[in-house]
Amino acid sequence: MNPSQDNTKALGGGAESQEERVLSENSTHYPDDMKRAAAQLIERYFFQLVEGCGNPSCANNDCASSGHSARPLSRNEAAAKALELFKSKAALCERAPCKVVKRGEDEADSGAGVSGTATVAASASRGSTAVRQAVVQASDDLDTDSGDVEPSVTKKTKPDPPAPKATHLTEQMVLDLIDQCKKDENFSPLVRMIGEVFSDWRLLNKSFLLEKVPDEPPPDKQLSQKEWNRAQQEEEKEADESSSNPGSSNAQTSTKRTEYVNLTVDIPSVQRTFAALYAVSEQRVMNALLTAVISLSQMVEIDVRWVPMFATDADHLNCIIVMMENNMLQSPEYLDVAFPSFCRALGHLPLPAQARLAKIWSRFPAANLLKKLECLQQLITFKVLSDHGGIIPTRTYINDDDSICSATKVMRIIYYASVVGGVLSRPTSSIAAEEEIDFQEVLGAIAHENKENKKIPPEDPLASQLKVSVLDSRKPLIAFSEFYNEPLNDQIAMEQDFTCYKKESEGRFSFLNFPFILTPASKNLGLYYDNRIRMHNERRLTLLSSIVQGDQYNPYLKLKVRRDHVVDDALVRLEMVAMDNPSDLKKQLYVEFEGEQGVDEGGVSKEFFQLVIEEIFNPDIGMFTYSEDTSAYWFNPTSFEVERQYTLIGIVLGLAIYNNIILDIQFPMVVYRKLMGRRGTVEDLQESQPVIYNSMKSILEYEGDVEEMVMMYFVISYTDVFGNTISHSLKEDGENVQVNNDNRQEFVDLYADFLLNKSVERQFRSFKKGFDMVTDESPLKIWFRPEEIELLVCGSKDFDFEALEDAAEYDGGYTRHCDIIRFFWEIVHDMDEDQKKKLLMFTTGSDRVPVGGLSKLKLIIAKNGADSDRLPTSHTCFNVLLLPEYCSKDKLQERLLKAITHAKGFGML
Repeated sequence: MNPSQDNTKALGGGAESQEERVLSENSTHYPDDMKRAAAQLIERYFFQLVEGCGNPSCANNDCASSGHSARPLSRNEAAAKALELFKSKAALCERAPCKVVKRGEDEADSGAGVSGTATVAASASRGSTAVRQAVVQASDDLDTDSGDVEPSVTKKTKPDPPAPKATHLTEQMVLDLIDQCKKDENFSPLVRMIGEVFSDWRLLNKSFLLEKVPDEPPPDKQLSQKEWNRAQQEEEKEADESSSNPGSSNAQTSTKRTEYVNLTVDIPSVQRTFAALYAVSEQRVMNALLTAVISLSQMVEIDVRWVPMFATDADHLNCIIVMMENNMLQSPEYLDVAFPSFCRALGHLPLPAQARLAKIWSRFPAANLLKKLECLQQLITFKVLSDHGGIIPTRTYINDDDSICSATKVMRIIYYASVVGGVLSRPTSSIAAEEEIDFQEVLGAIAHENKENKKIPPEDPLASQLKVSVLDSRKPLIAFSEFYNEPLNDQIAMEQDFTCYKKESEGRFSFLNFPFILTPASKNLGLYYDNRIRMHNERRLTLLSSIVQGDQYNPYLKLKVRRDHVVDDALVRLEMVAMDNPSDLKKQLYVEFEGEQGVDEGGVSKEFFQLVIEEIFNPDIGMFTYSEDTSAYWFNPTSFEVERQYTLIGIVLGLAIYNNIILDIQFPMVVYRKLMGRRGTVEDLQESQPVIYNSMKSILEYEGDVEEMVMMYFVISYTDVFGNTISHSLKEDGENVQVNNDNRQEFVDLYADFLLNKSVERQFRSFKKGFDMVTDESPLKIWFRPEEIELLVCGSKDFDFEALEDAAEYDGGYTRHCDIIRFFWEIVHDMDEDQKKKLLMFTTGSDRVPVGGLSKLKLIIAKNGADSDRLPTSHTCFNVLLLPEYCSKDKLQERLLKAITHAKGFGML
């Protein structure tokens, strides 16, 4: 009989330990598993030598608890000794300490029953090089010798009775066990329980379950009353529709709602359990939880790829839901190894599982989701600053950092959970059909291109799986700005990230595929690269065409205009290009003012757009109307201008974005929503026409008899350019249908639809058609939200000249400490806002603040000779201000104000 078996029976009543059973089974069938089991045993020997088994009466000479060692072994000595004990099949205490290393010199127990692979990762992360070398040495030996490696077990003087293996946990079970451990002053059972359950997703999925799905809100208010009622009402409504029409498409929708209602995890119970565990003042318990997360992560990372139930059964996500309620995930102990491992496992979830998880989390309170987001942001920031933000540059890009990429993937699930759980306005089928018709019209206008040649950027696969668009989000659970990570954006090499974006088929990670984490300034830089590459491709194709077909080589979209007829000349030229070859619109723009010597390196184009916008939006032309209440322009529903004029204006707006030029345009947000393919709704009236919005809101909220109060019918009246009143029926026979309490919502919806959509349908359709001619292949609609599009077009509204001063550079002998420079900034800071805009216009060609603020504007102040009466000049293409070294501050102020007030046009210096 094997002596080790005798010892085992003596200590455990014939029951094999979990590790021995795994080793015995795996060594018979799987060599790789045998290596992992051997690695586990070596580490148990190692920690037995270093920490001991915890039994003061231990008789094992190879255990630190026995006291037979003359001096404590160093780590290297313990590792070498552990390898010798493994090869000789030496005695191993049954309850050897586990293997999580503390922050300091010592290491602590983290419980039995935790897998060896988790231990390897934990010790490797702490720098246990000697242990890893011993494991490698043992693995090499196992390749040539696959004999029995089962160790003997030392007989203990006072053996503990064998504890039953846990199959699941409840809050009460944990609380009872904590009380018992405190009473016995022995936390080993609690540590063992944590190791068994929290490291195994199968057991964790069965833990902390609700007794039944409640039909009423839980008493702990974890889910708000309003959210629960909404879910119940939707479920009952969809169930009724499905029962009355079993073959309808509503059955799928009802199933999706049931997934949320049938969530089986008791979230408040999980939160209280974690709180109780962390309230235990025992380091071993904390270490056990830490190791369990690592072990669970490695197990889930493998199994999610091969267990199909992860993609089809929502209950298989319970382990993830439970672990994400651990508020300590953002603590330093977890940020190093455990939480990154867990995020890596979540990043491998199948797409259907990610969608289900997003739907489940979408019903959680906003504060709960925000805590999860803060944990992920903390992890990303920690990794960025510790691994990529140091003084010594790293050789790897952030895109190759697995921890950051995995956390970003998990953040996407939180992002769409916030969108789905917030306020949504979904487009109807008629809108989708309208968008398709509009797209076909664009294609029809492009004679030399077809739909097959279009490279439309793909939609986010998770959004497609959820059948939701960020453009439909009116109010998410978490503000979109909370997802920006500033340290990450500061460290991203956007040119490298854009390369990864274009090489997505090669499996490269790009943050541009996760635009929610990028600031508008970072995305704007990515858009700049995309546009420049497209310009280069158009230039290359033009060169190839000129060589093959003998056409005249014209690599630019060249506009030669007269300053006094800038709109007429520009629109005529653009109309010819749109009719002849619309692809030329995607060439780099080059503007030349007739009779002027300026060479367009960017500055001339800026002034061109500024002049065009000023004239087009002149109220005398009548294409747009101006609202004094909102300081914004809107399409004139009674304009006499033909549709092609609006098409050309749309082209101008698209060209401005395409050429990275900021415009002085004030449109309400609904215009940008409509450009992204959405219709205006009553919510959009709040910004575009606030007086009407308040009237509509009062009608909806009136508690009395609406029919007696408003005395209105389904008719809307407005005036044309001549002051004549025009009436329009909002529905068939609307002049005879009075507004009452039952139909007031319909009246408000039809009223808003007419004002924002139908009344300007002809004008806006043409406007959008021109805009899409330039941006149809751009990732604009994928990367940016409507408010970010407005930022691209109009720039920032923050005129922070302190930031401009900090970012300014000097040339020609000037430094920031020169008297003339100090005088210059003192004068600038004393200017009013109008004068500051004129200064920006004079030096950069635009009075708008770029995306990201004035700190992104690299102003260069260069010396232009000694003191003289010359006015300051500038190179607007390069943001260079040429400033003579005036003798006094007063002279500098007089010369500068005169230059920025009266200067106009371009010439050669």
